[in-house]
Amino acid sequence: MFWRRAMDYRRLADGVAKAIADGRLRPGDRLPPQRTFARRHRVAVSTAIRAYGELVRRGLVVGEVGRGTFVRAAPPHPGSVLAEDSGRAPVNLELNYPVADGQSELMARGLAALTRPDVLLESTCPAAADGTPAARAAAVRTLTRPGWTPAPDGLLFAANGRAAIAAALSALVRPGGRVGVEELTYPLVKAVAERLGITLVPIGTDGSGLLPSALEAAHRRAPLSAVYVQPTLHNPLSLTMPGGRREELAAVLRELGLVAVEDTTWAFLAADTPAPLAAYAPERTLLVDSLSKRLAPGLTVGFLSVPEAYAEEVARALRSGAWTAGRFNLEAAVRWVEDGTVEAVTAAKRAEAGARQALVARHLGAFPVRVAPCSYYCWWELPSPWRAETFVAAAAEELGIAVTPGSAFAVGAGSAPDAVRVGLASPPRPVLDAALRRLAELAVRGG
Repeated sequence: MFWRRAMDYRRLADGVAKAIADGRLRPGDRLPPQRTFARRHRVAVSTAIRAYGELVRRGLVVGEVGRGTFVRAAPPHPGSVLAEDSGRAPVNLELNYPVADGQSELMARGLAALTRPDVLLESTCPAAADGTPAARAAAVRTLTRPGWTPAPDGLLFAANGRAAIAAALSALVRPGGRVGVEELTYPLVKAVAERLGITLVPIGTDGSGLLPSALEAAHRRAPLSAVYVQPTLHNPLSLTMPGGRREELAAVLRELGLVAVEDTTWAFLAADTPAPLAAYAPERTLLVDSLSKRLAPGLTVGFLSVPEAYAEEVARALRSGAWTAGRFNLEAAVRWVEDGTVEAVTAAKRAEAGARQALVARHLGAFPVRVAPCSYYCWWELPSPWRAETFVAAAAEELGIAVTPGSAFAVGAGSAPDAVRVGLASPPRPVLDAALRRLAELAVRGG
């Protein structure tokens, strides 16, 4: 009799598990109360309790005191994440979205008010490119940094940071136009430029970032329409441009009549940096930022701080490209700013970045690696005889670890560097620790 009862509860759990796998039960769905479940399946309440316990043990559902039992968003991380016999890459060091402990609970608190029917109706209405007064006030609070405060009437809102970049470039550059970028740049800018029919022109850099003299020389050879630059925590090099270099760059922008798109998406991690380029050349800089890295990429807002002369054109690009922010996202962002969620999560992510950089120092410290203490990535110049593509393939096939080759960031016809970018944000810290150790061992073995 005991064996039959055990099989009953496991069979019941199997049925629920199949419904989850088939998509009939989706993440966040609430299971019926255990007594209701027991009546529905004609079993004792004790059997239903054991079935629910089995589902919790498998990591398929989570019980919340006073609320019920809910389908989990995802199963727990597999135990064999570094299995050598896997041709896939279960440890993904290409994706790079940091998550802080307690982040979901804080975000859920801000979303609770939006789920009331009357509020939900209002928050699902369309939003204008310039958002709402509350959204502009929240954006000012989020983007303000020492030496610079954005003008509220110059703020526009996009679906995310990528959409903000696309809208800015679309507004500033006609098809066939040329945009200066650092020699190594954010890969999505390459994709956006290709779609918009824009040619990217690599501009020389040094240890302080983009060289104003190289920008001037490139423009003299053939006119540029704009320049895209990451002055703070450059991705992938983690460089931060000092204030003096920003002043030089601002002077060149004015002299050449150029406009800069300044990407500050990762700058929130750096607590002590010079004012943004927008403070040095406010009339010639469109600053782009977002909540994607601060909070979460799936429910986010992109910000643009735009000089008055370009505001209407950028707003038109946002509308025509369907790049504007959703009203629900705007309302959520306002609440997360006002209730302190953004500030709390930002502080937690800054602290976690330092802990992860300590792992880089432990495992990759013997190699030439470019890092910053507060960044979530590192640029690893591989030892000879490794080539970047060969190392990336070996890491995926032998270790099940995905890293990004230098060619993904390189601009122009020149040879791509034999380097990889290692993202530090996405896996749990123990998984990252093991992955970095295995990558270092692979590098020492040679290609």
